Amino acid sequence: MKLLLVEDDPEICGMLKKFLEKENFEIITANDGEEACSKFRQETCDLVLLDLMLPKISGMDVLQQIRAQSTVPIIIMSAKDTDSDITLGLGLGADDYVTKPFSMVQVLARIKANLRRTGQYAASSPARPSLLSVGELRMNLEDYTVSKQG
Repeated sequence: MKLLLVEDDPEICGMLKKFLEKENFEIITANDGEEACSKFRQETCDLVLLDLMLPKISGMDVLQQIRAQSTVPIIIMSAKDTDSDITLGLGLGADDYVTKPFSMVQVLARIKANLRRTGQYAASSPARPSLLSVGELRMNLEDYTVSKQG
């Protein structure tokens, strides 16, 4: 799974990147809004972690630009913690909102939950059976052929 991490604070960015890489995520980083939009256009990302207070282009503008072209899950991570900020972020298309300071374990759980909701997190998706049997009939669910057993 490839995540785009948009964070202008080098300490937070480095800490999150290291933690998420240990959880087997590929992390692409962007340190400002302009770079975030550029990298999003260049890369295929499974989820975006987005700070709101960014240089060059605000996080809200980045959110709107990404949402205009994609339904990729977006989790806002911000020190802005008022109801109006959270409501605005979710209203503009974010899928989740985490306020700073945050727990790394909670961010990881939210990432997995959002990926699971979009069907991208394979570890949580139950395996689909490839064969269905009813009495003497068998149906192959991959090519939809039916045969009689015995």
